[in-house]
Amino acid sequence: MNPTIASVTARIAARSASTRAAYVARLRAAAAQGPARGRLACANLAHGFAGAEPESKAELQVVGPAAKPNLAIVTSYNDMLSAHAPYADYPPVLKKAVLRAGGIAQVAGGVPAMCDGITQGRDGMQLSLFSRDVIAMSAAIALSHDMFDGALMLGVCDKIVPGLLIGSLSFGHLPTVFVPAGPMASGLPNGEKARVRQLYAEGKVGREELLAAESASYHSVGTCTFYGTANSNQLLMEVLGLHLPGASFTPPTGELREALTRAAAARVTELAGKGLGIGDIVDERAIVNACVALLASGGSTNHTLHLVAIARAAGIQLTWEDLSDLSAVVPLLARVYPNGQADVNHFHAAGGIGFLIRTLLAAGLLHEDVQTIVGPGLSRYTQEPRLAADGLGSAPEAAGIAWVEGPTASGDLDVLRPATDPFSADGGLRVLHGPLGTSVIKTSAVKPENQVVTAPAMVFDDQAHFLEAFADGRFDHDLVAVIRYQGPAANGMPELHKLTPALGVLQDRGHRVAIVTDGRMSGASGKVPAAIHVTPEAALGGPLARVRDGDVITVDAVAGTLTIDVDPAEFDAREATGRAPIGEEWAGTGRELFAAFRASVGSADTGASVFAPVTPAPEELSVVHA
Repeated sequence: MNPTIASVTARIAARSASTRAAYVARLRAAAAQGPARGRLACANLAHGFAGAEPESKAELQVVGPAAKPNLAIVTSYNDMLSAHAPYADYPPVLKKAVLRAGGIAQVAGGVPAMCDGITQGRDGMQLSLFSRDVIAMSAAIALSHDMFDGALMLGVCDKIVPGLLIGSLSFGHLPTVFVPAGPMASGLPNGEKARVRQLYAEGKVGREELLAAESASYHSVGTCTFYGTANSNQLLMEVLGLHLPGASFTPPTGELREALTRAAAARVTELAGKGLGIGDIVDERAIVNACVALLASGGSTNHTLHLVAIARAAGIQLTWEDLSDLSAVVPLLARVYPNGQADVNHFHAAGGIGFLIRTLLAAGLLHEDVQTIVGPGLSRYTQEPRLAADGLGSAPEAAGIAWVEGPTASGDLDVLRPATDPFSADGGLRVLHGPLGTSVIKTSAVKPENQVVTAPAMVFDDQAHFLEAFADGRFDHDLVAVIRYQGPAANGMPELHKLTPALGVLQDRGHRVAIVTDGRMSGASGKVPAAIHVTPEAALGGPLARVRDGDVITVDAVAGTLTIDVDPAEFDAREATGRAPIGEEWAGTGRELFAAFRASVGSADTGASVFAPVTPAPEELSVVHA
């Protein structure tokens, strides 16, 4: 094991000793009570099976040793979003597969699924990050009926998977399997899409050409094919051991996808009653594995928020410094747009997650000694699924799938490399410190000559004002764009990805440009250096509130600093300017309903969550230590 990986894991475990112990104690107490359905009063139980299908209704009435396990299906299905549209047909398939495996299944509830691609640059984006915690609560409500012995979680995109995972961890004693849907087929190359976006930003093509390019890129059911948060989610669920091996990037249509869906149902049925809940799988080693895989693949910066929040839901205290220290020793092994020209289908064809895990294990950069839904050991995830009809033998327990060893070499070294021959020696994630606060920056797509930028600030309290200034031609010079009052307490911390084409145009014109913001730039941020998630945020008195136009700012991704060339005493004495929206300015697009979230949300470096970190009570710890 790489010594840095080992030491970071050890310090996370030490830091989390009391909170993790309290969490595990709650899991053990819940598991010790036995199957929840057997404790329901008759009226409660009757409500639970009143609407069940005939083949399940009689079985749901049976409690005690002869009872069959009942599995909850929690789905993010809607037919507007391409990534979640495939889930329309999943519940019947899952129910039949569970019945064949000796269990029962019910759709326990649905969770909202919004699309950042649709809300980008609009008021609805201010609900996006908060939707993660709404999803977590919705999943918890679905499971709260105490009818279930395990769960199947159906979700793919940005906030949906982290929300489902946080909600699942609150029922951590239940075996839980995540069921992906897969990416859409490759369409217009992502690089060409980005080129057309920049041409549109410059006024060189019109809306018709832009819409044609976007429609050719986002064209069918399945996840968008660039390596943003949605596909980062899929990779992380597999590395955490919560997907079946090889399931993440199998296309959404075809026999193999349906077979994997059936196999997921069979697996969670087999796990029910075995004492391996999701909270046992997601431990400190698994969290470190997820961090390593994110860094090695050049994944989404949104996971600097989500992984921290997910870890806390399991009683584990992960910090940005942990991620930064891991990044220093984890090599970048994948080039997937926006960190390269390939999409996730090319990545999958080159060897995908299985090869990535294989080479990281060989380099001592992942913990092998973890639990997964398919058994102990992460090396199980170097395998890939094949239909038994392919002549590879049968596997009845896996619903007609045989797992075979995946590739031992990359199929395309321009897309995926071994740890012995990386694209770069580190994972490209830095934590920046300085008088402007603490932030993160992703450098895997930023050229070395652009990783240090010193330029005068231009300050905006709204991304729309920045775009207006760009359209007016006010940016014919070097600049650091300061977009403030975009933090979680200010307005829900929206993604500011709509700024990327304009900033890219300025960079291509030869200007030195960077962005500094307490908002997000998403997994689709790319070649322009972006110091994001600045904390403390401007709305809570953070230093960005005192920055003025013309202040010289240095974003230094090499040294890990975020500085301002102003006398410290003068800077500290300045009055704050600007503000977040207030009062009736929030009315519209449902934003007024989230005032309680804005008032209670935590800081970016603690996961930007409305859930307070759980602190153990003394009596809980005494039970654990006893």
